[in-house]
Amino acid sequence: MDLLLNKLNNGIRLVHYRIPGLVAHCGLIINTGSRDETVPEHGIAHFIEHMLFKGTKKRKAYHILSRLEDVGGELNAYTTKEETAIHASFLKEDFERAIELISDIAFNSVFPDKEIEKEKDVVIEEINSYLDNPSELIFDDFEELIFSNQPIGRNILGTPESVKSFSKKKINDFISRNYNSQQMVFCSVGNISDEKILKLFKTHFADIVTEKSVERNEKSWLYEPVSMTKQMDTYQNHCIMGNLAYNLKDKRRMGMFLLNNILGGQGLNSRLNLSLREKNGFAYNVESSYSPYCDTGIFSIYFGTDSQYLNKSISIAMTELKRLRTTKLGTIQLSKAKNQIKGYLARGYENHESLMLSLGKSLLVFNKIDSIEDLCNKIDAVTASELIETANDIFEPSKISTLIYK
Repeated sequence: MDLLLNKLNNGIRLVHYRIPGLVAHCGLIINTGSRDETVPEHGIAHFIEHMLFKGTKKRKAYHILSRLEDVGGELNAYTTKEETAIHASFLKEDFERAIELISDIAFNSVFPDKEIEKEKDVVIEEINSYLDNPSELIFDDFEELIFSNQPIGRNILGTPESVKSFSKKKINDFISRNYNSQQMVFCSVGNISDEKILKLFKTHFADIVTEKSVERNEKSWLYEPVSMTKQMDTYQNHCIMGNLAYNLKDKRRMGMFLLNNILGGQGLNSRLNLSLREKNGFAYNVESSYSPYCDTGIFSIYFGTDSQYLNKSISIAMTELKRLRTTKLGTIQLSKAKNQIKGYLARGYENHESLMLSLGKSLLVFNKIDSIEDLCNKIDAVTASELIETANDIFEPSKISTLIYK
């Protein structure tokens, strides 16, 4: 992969991958998310993401929303526990329009008081929509259970009470404390020449000056398994079970990805899908997930089922975890598991918007980018013995926490 990399004096980094095609994608990723909030700021990182679209020194909200939409493009943003991203997709000839707009809303937003009050209602409605969706809500509740009284455990949206407390001063204080140009990456994929990218990158980002932000405190996590049942007015029982897992820089992370995919990844032939859905018909939605963060991670299994099948479904899930702890994968099984992951990886590289964001996050977190060949080599290097060691570490029954909605 032939990538263009650059770094400005203010610390903002660039990664660009030139590919043929009519459509281009670009984005700015900032190493700030909901885990960087104080208790009174709960939800403010996500609220700021909304407010970035509400006006700059030279644009009203309508002009921001129309700038790319008028030429068939799309502007979007998202907030996670650890990052905020503003990104766009558009025809390649509109690249300058997109990069200028992203720079403008990231660094020149004015956060009008009237818009702040209006957006509070919008975000509260977003919170309410999650409360109406137990299959989504249970993931947030589970992380709050696992990371009790920790910023990383709090849900990204905040609460109606915390959102109502936000003001322009709180927004600006959070930005000054956390939005550091040393922790920003501009990423781009499209048929744009290196010369043009460099010129536009310097034009729209070189003069950015940010205050020195507080560095995120990485920590060691104290974890005690816990089980909880909540009475909910739902047709199904919802169950999530899991444990802490490896962080982004742990060498065992690749093996954890492999195990997660074998157990309940996106493939219809995952073990949980075959045992819970195909063989027994106990569940429609069943999955496992592994989310690594900078200093910790979380593994979980989720399924929704009728109350009469709840205990049987939990027993089946635990049986599948035991199989991975006690039975080493054979050569053919391991090869199939690796090929499946490599196939997903190759398909992901063909999704150029996803690739753009992936390149940006890799540079942000690791300050380097592995090629697809490098990643495949890392996958191939994982052994069956390593997988069984990882399974015994993460899937040990005494370490599993459980949350049930009844």
